Amino acid sequence: MEPNKGLVSALFLFFLLNATIASPTPKPHIKPRPPPHHPCRHLTFYFHDIIFNGKNSKNATAAIVGSPPWGNRTILAGQSHFGNIVVFDDPITLDNNLHSAPVGRAQGFYIYDRKDIFTAWLGFSFVFNSTQHRGSINFAGADPLMNKTRDVSVIGGTGDFFMTRGVATLETDAFEGEVYFRLRVDIKLYECW
Repeated sequence: MEPNKGLVSALFLFFLLNATIASPTPKPHIKPRPPPHHPCRHLTFYFHDIIFNGKNSKNATAAIVGSPPWGNRTILAGQSHFGNIVVFDDPITLDNNLHSAPVGRAQGFYIYDRKDIFTAWLGFSFVFNSTQHRGSINFAGADPLMNKTRDVSVIGGTGDFFMTRGVATLETDAFEGEVYFRLRVDIKLYECW
């Protein structure tokens, strides 16, 4: 009896395909390109810091609460202010005018943390309670003050900014001696809920 040619061909094809699929073939490792990062929200604010200097208690929004042994609490220590710890409760505005209506408060602290270079470390929140925004945005990071712009991390938030994350670019917009400075804060949020 002669075997069925169609059955033999089908079995041969089955074993050939099975061997091809089962045998590993070397493929180049190609990583898929991640999608470009685009912020889900972009905000710009200004905050105004007025350090207490012993004479301006009515206008001061910040105070030196810690100083090195060679410093005091009304004048920032030395050229780089190393060792000073400042707490603040500054008004936040939509423009660079100190007298504009505040939309919230910048509350936190900064520590001058290097002896040889003018730099600080920041931990603060923008606290909003207006018709436009409610809740807070929390920030933390190094602030190399001699750079024109500096990035700090957005590490969370509450209310309208619940669990948000991103980057805030700080730029010193103006300063008057060691008593007043204004920061422009350009916030790009990449995780919005």
